[in-house]
Amino acid sequence: MTADKPLALVDTNLLVYAFEKGHSDRNQAARNLLRDLMAEDRLCLSTQVLQELFVTLTRKVRQPCSPTEALAVLEDLSAWPVMTVDFPAIRTAAQLSGQSGLSFWDALIVVAAARSGASVLYTEDLNHGQEILGVRIVNPFALA
Repeated sequence: MTADKPLALVDTNLLVYAFEKGHSDRNQAARNLLRDLMAEDRLCLSTQVLQELFVTLTRKVRQPCSPTEALAVLEDLSAWPVMTVDFPAIRTAAQLSGQSGLSFWDALIVVAAARSGASVLYTEDLNHGQEILGVRIVNPFALA
């Protein structure tokens, strides 16, 4: 990581696009984003993201993965820094949710990004360009 290339936390929705079976513009954009972040050693994740990814890949996508396939994806991703969601993170997310009107789950991912040292959160669930807790929200699909 370099100063001009800060750590970036990637939300579940983008990982689902990257790893689900199928091909679309969003799949390719998410795969390219992950490839670039990995090549630049900037990727970081949270336990919340890994949990949601497993459930989504095995139950909620059009062509589900087997639990073994999904676990293999998580194993590969765990090579990157993973911020553990603990009670202080939950407390901070609950407070942020109450103050900002964000859903608890969106607040938790923002808190995870901030606590991991990421200055960028890639997601399609929040407002592109917004800054929360010093973390800039980037929707990679808004850039296309």
